[in-house]
Parts: sequence; structure tokens; C-alpha cells
Amino acid sequence: MWDWVRIAAWSTISALKSQRDLALENVALRHQLMVLQRRPARLRLKDRDRRFWIRLRRLWPGWHRALVLVQPATVVKWHRKGFRAYWRWKSQPTGGRPRIDGEVRELIRDMWRSNPTWGKPRIQAELRKIGIEVSDSTVLRYRPARGSPPSQSWRAFLDNHVRDIVAIDFFVVPTATFRVLYVFLVMSHDRRRILHFNVTTSPSARWTAQQVREAFPYDTAPRYLLRDRDGIFGADFVRCVKSMGIEEVVTAPASPWQNPYCERLIGSIRRECLDHVIILNERHLLRVLRSYASYYHSSRTHRSLDNDCPDPRPVEPPEMGDVVAIAQVGGLHHRYTRRLAA
Repeated sequence: MWDWVRIAAWSTISALKSQRDLALENVALRHQLMVLQRRPARLRLKDRDRRFWIRLRRLWPGWHRALVLVQPATVVKWHRKGFRAYWRWKSQPTGGRPRIDGEVRELIRDMWRSNPTWGKPRIQAELRKIGIEVSDSTVLRYRPARGSPPSQSWRAFLDNHVRDIVAIDFFVVPTATFRVLYVFLVMSHDRRRILHFNVTTSPSARWTAQQVREAFPYDTAPRYLLRDRDGIFGADFVRCVKSMGIEEVVTAPASPWQNPYCERLIGSIRRECLDHVIILNERHLLRVLRSYASYYHSSRTHRSLDNDCPDPRPVEPPEMGDVVAIAQVGGLHHRYTRRLAA
């Protein structure tokens, strides 16, 4: 009922319109029908449709009354966007210094990003050494925005000091009688070696400090020790590490990714060994870990070590005989070697 009332009202209003307004309204409605009759099921307006409504808005004051597909505010937004694009094109410089090559621009940006301690003169001098002459204003123009003071990233710190860093962490292992054993692990970032491990039922700062002393006797202490913020690393531990001349690097709260190698090693121990064994007691756990550590160092390959082992493993050519399998870690893993090498 109300639809018929609205149609009658529109018909009355149309009868009072001028010939020009009726023609423009007819064009607007036909255009919208044409858009609806296009093949895709989803309504998609093209640039020519937007330009049509922008021109119609300028020609006909009553354009918004015939608009059905989109809101009038959308057409106004299109017009403003077109106005900005027009004056952007109109304001383009017609002379001046020519633009430098795109590869040079990207090289300047890369220099800024890769060398956070460098300034404008250093980058300009470096470019001159490779035969690229640019002005200091050009170097500044392509400097990327920095959200923080220049410093090396966490990944860069790990890469730059890989030979001087050891990482430590704890993980827990349940026994057959539902006791909880704590495993303390020390690993070297260089060659991913397991330097020391031990098991306890009640870890303390003093016990952990003693494990560090056993891991680094005499003058073998590393420069950096990477650890998390676990409360077990208390005052006794901090004093011991400091007395050994080791600088502690503490990860951010709830950021295990900042100690990636040690976390990955713990995950490998679980997935490749402990998830397949029921631990009876501390002595049994130590025996299993020693077996896995032997396999890990001498047989297990690592992609990060160019598919080699922590203890380098030689390549055995086919001339050395047939391939034989040697069971390791109680048969959970095998090492494949040539018969003569075995």
C-alpha cells in the first residue's frame, strides 16, 4: 500500500518538473539500471561510473534524489578525491633537477636501514666510492622514518656475537610416579653444542650457579650469557656469573623468541626423545639425555650448519661400500654410514 502511495507522490512531483530535470533524471535512472544489468553478481562501480555522477552533480541540483546505488556522501567523496588528483597533476614540477634512478634510490634507503649508526656524510661518501654522485639533500630525502633510536636489532646482536654467546634455560620432565624433574641446559650458539646439563628435583640459585661453574672451568667462560627472567636466577647466580667475567643478556618479559636456539633445542629434545620415553627417576633421565646428546653432537644434521653436525661429520663417498644403519638413542634414531666407515 505504501509503495503505491510513494509512486503516486513521485509521479505528481515529476509532472511539476521541467523538461531538463526530467531528462537528467531519466539519464540517471537508466545509468543505474545499466550498472545493475552487468554480468557480475556483485555490484562493482567503475571509474567511468564515478565520473558520470561527478559530472551529473555539477549539472543537476536534484541529482541526489535519483541516486539509489550509493549514498550521496560517496559521490561527494569521489569529487573531492578527483579534485585532489587534478591539482596533484597540475602541480607537478616541469623543470628542476632530474630524478635519480630507481636503483640508486633503493640503494640509499637500504644503506639507511642496514647501517643505523651512519649519517648523511657517511652514506654520501660511500656512494661516491662506488661512482654515484648525489647531493646531501638527496640522501636525506630517501631516509626512511625511524621509530626508535638507532641500535642493532636483537637478531643482529645474536648474529654478531654468535661465537661469544651461550644460552641457558630450564625445562621440566614428569616421571612415571608423577614427580617433576628440572633439567638445566647450557648450549653454545657456535655450532649449537650442548655444553652442560644436569637434573634436580629442587632447583635454586645456588645450585644453578654451581652448574655454570662446572660448565665453564678455568678460563673457558664466554663473554655473554643469554637467559630469561625466571626467578631461579637469583642473587647467588648473578654474583657467580659476574665474578666469572660473564655479561648477562636478559630477554624481555614473555619473549621466548629472544632465546631461539635454546628454545629450539629444548623442543628437539622433547619431540625426538622424551616424548617417546617414560622417565623413571633422575638417574634414568640423565642416562637418556646423555644418549641423546651423543647422537645430537655426532649424528644429527642441522640446516643452520649447512646440513652438518655440531661435531663436523665427513662426507662418505659411494666407494666406501654399502650403506648400513646404526641404531642410536635406543633405536629412536639411526645414523646411516658406509660399511668401511663403520
